[in-house]
Amino acid sequence: MAAVDEIVFHQILHWHHFYDRSTPAAGLVSDGLLHTAELLALVAGFVLYADLRRRRALSPVHGWGGFLLGLGGFQLFDGIVDHKVLRVHQIRYDVDLAPYDWAWNLAGLVLLLAGLGVLVRAGRRARRSP
Repeated sequence: MAAVDEIVFHQILHWHHFYDRSTPAAGLVSDGLLHTAELLALVAGFVLYADLRRRRALSPVHGWGGFLLGLGGFQLFDGIVDHKVLRVHQIRYDVDLAPYDWAWNLAGLVLLLAGLGVLVRAGRRARRSP
């Protein structure tokens, strides 16, 4: 989700930077640091994924559940902590933020609940099968 946020909202739409409480140059540097952290997390995730496949321990359903959980968790953290608590940036500027905040946080909640639902269902199936 950090990659989607960085690419779409930071680079393509130019709505905000990761840190907007300073100069545009500092905002650009903060975007670079966010992008670096996001890429490191993606590489680490792919390494772990490859290791699970190599050991034949991969559960695709659990993987999708974790993926959705991570998407929603990031989005809610960003929307609540980064936007409202720390106020490092807003989704947009010079507009009514309420519709954007509601859409961003509800989308994150839907992703989070979908991930939890997939994981709960997968856990029930795993307990039923021998």
